[in-house]
Amino acid sequence: MAARGLLLMGQCIPCVKQNASKIRIRRMELDKNLNMYFKKDTFFFAHDPQKLCKTGDVVLIRELPERMTRLITHAVEKVVYPLGDITDPITGKKVVVGKYREDIEMANQLFGKSAKAFDYDKAPPRGRLEGTKDFTHGETYIKYHEDGKDQPFAV
Repeated sequence: MAARGLLLMGQCIPCVKQNASKIRIRRMELDKNLNMYFKKDTFFFAHDPQKLCKTGDVVLIRELPERMTRLITHAVEKVVYPLGDITDPITGKKVVVGKYREDIEMANQLFGKSAKAFDYDKAPPRGRLEGTKDFTHGETYIKYHEDGKDQPFAV
């Protein structure tokens, strides 16, 4: 019963269930023969009626007191990191590739900003390209056959 309060952190992946999100929990498992750790993925279906999380978001999930259905055993607590802007979990600063944005801005002030440089302050938040290039908001479905048509929401 003590495990009911356990929070798990995972990544949201495409799901065909209504009012639920599929979450991948990645753990490292020790192989005692090789004495090495290997990735092991566990998948949970989490109740998400408000559609808080989109594909690629890092979320916290909590086990429900009792199962809603045979598959849905957890509930989405909150979105920790939305896909897109990467945040360092220790300092809370925004990161670009391997450098903090603050360090990049200081270098731009010292040496001058390039004309082709991307301006993160003027960039709109995620969701601006929904329906054109970003298809993470759409309802997913299972692709049963190849008919030559583009199927962006198929799993």
